[in-house]
Amino acid sequence: MSQTIQKTLRDSAAMRWTALLLLALAMFCGYIFMDILSPIKDLMQEQRGWDSTAFGTLQGSEVFLNVFAFFLIIAGIILDKMGVRFTAVLSAVVMLVGACLKWYAVSDAFIGSGLEQWFTDNLNYIPLFDELGVSPFYKGMPASAKFAACGFMLFGCGCEMAGITVSRGIVKWFKGREVALAMGSEMALARLGVATCMIFSPFFARLGGVVSVSRSVAFGVVLMCIALIMTIVYFVMDQKLDAQTGEAEEKDDPFRISDIGKILSDLGFWLVALLCVLYYSAIFPFQKYAVNMLQCNLTLTPPSADSFWASPTVTIVQYVIMLVVAAAGFASNFQKKANLKYGLLALSIISLVTYCYMGYMRQSAESIFAVFPLLAVLITPILGSYVDHKGKAASMLVLGSLLLIMCHLTFAFVLPMFKGSTVGGIVIAYITILVLGASFSLVPASLWPSVPKLVNAKVIGSAYALIFWIQNIGLWLFPLLIGKVLDATNPGVTDPTQFDYTAPLVMLACLGVAALLLGFALKVVDRKRGLGLEKPNITA
Repeated sequence: MSQTIQKTLRDSAAMRWTALLLLALAMFCGYIFMDILSPIKDLMQEQRGWDSTAFGTLQGSEVFLNVFAFFLIIAGIILDKMGVRFTAVLSAVVMLVGACLKWYAVSDAFIGSGLEQWFTDNLNYIPLFDELGVSPFYKGMPASAKFAACGFMLFGCGCEMAGITVSRGIVKWFKGREVALAMGSEMALARLGVATCMIFSPFFARLGGVVSVSRSVAFGVVLMCIALIMTIVYFVMDQKLDAQTGEAEEKDDPFRISDIGKILSDLGFWLVALLCVLYYSAIFPFQKYAVNMLQCNLTLTPPSADSFWASPTVTIVQYVIMLVVAAAGFASNFQKKANLKYGLLALSIISLVTYCYMGYMRQSAESIFAVFPLLAVLITPILGSYVDHKGKAASMLVLGSLLLIMCHLTFAFVLPMFKGSTVGGIVIAYITILVLGASFSLVPASLWPSVPKLVNAKVIGSAYALIFWIQNIGLWLFPLLIGKVLDATNPGVTDPTQFDYTAPLVMLACLGVAALLLGFALKVVDRKRGLGLEKPNITA
């Protein structure tokens, strides 16, 4: 008896990985724009008069509406009611509009405009928010920073909406298949957006020998247009899949106010939520200041203007080498033949050393910090597979927190000791940045898969929404705090490459200490309650 098997787009490996690539590229572009000003903090002070407080307030504004207008919850409701396709396109449109506003705010056209005058005269006092100390603006904040903050708030709403939408889309296309691998791959590609931003934002700002910070943001706007195109193509593919399967779009349980009491009374929830906010607050806000921190702590001598190391060509070459590092390292994890596996790994390591050498020759803080996600791309699949098959998630959280503390303390106290030693300082910086990137893989790889073991399955969707909301509080607060601490501990310093970063880095290390203590507490709770955090995710 013959049986006809109906195949769908989801059954084709090429089509489902194409769907993943479309979603991942959209997030890749979003990650680039998220930190588009981070590697040019010094130029923003020189070109637009943004001190560290203004810069930090602007950077924290990205998640302001998510925290104080509860937009994360609203985004979850939109996703639940409208489905993946609509929400993916909507998030891309919102990100693009926000990006355009931010670009106009830092452009020359804004200077001297009526809009600049309005922002100078207004938004200097926001009732209630000022009293609570949480206003996204302040008296004396440059008008361009205020307007840019408005655009960045809008972008942040779209970016968070995109984040939860991409996860749902991956589950839809890969259910019953390589879900963990697909999520790890999407995360790896998105992380490369950080490195891309660090390399190309200063490149465009200084292109042609004339500094223009608006060119960097314009580059980000073009990428957001590409992200919108990617989501539209995904919309068409996803619609065709539903037409083939006859399925309605999957919906998670919506966020319910009644769930809050159950969640907040759960010790496991608080351990995960606090670990999340502490760890991510020590990483993402740091990224926004990392390039300037290196500029202040390294002795960098720009190469001769007519040399290869100062040419635009070297930027492209270095970026291609970075892609080889990431692609070869990531692919080596999935090779069954030993010679191919170790061959790709060797290629990745050789390319990484070459990349680091080029960063040294360029004497460029931004290209030095761009190695941050490269080790994470290499080891994320390894760590995810280890947790799936061997367990030890709680132990990984502890190890990740220890590495985080060591890295921030190294930046604070060891790196400044090598100022004046060109080679020594850069070597210390490279090693510390790579280790920090590794710790960035340890914690997410063990934290997120542990949530279902800690929280009642009936409220898991609502718990994730609350965890993300609490995480966003830290992502709003700490960029602002770092800026304020920098200004307070560097009175009278006007040269943006001469700040003392000791106090902000110690503050971030303290977040790591708190995360470490919570990690140990989690291990204790795991033993007492038998949560299975140290056990493998795959039991069959």
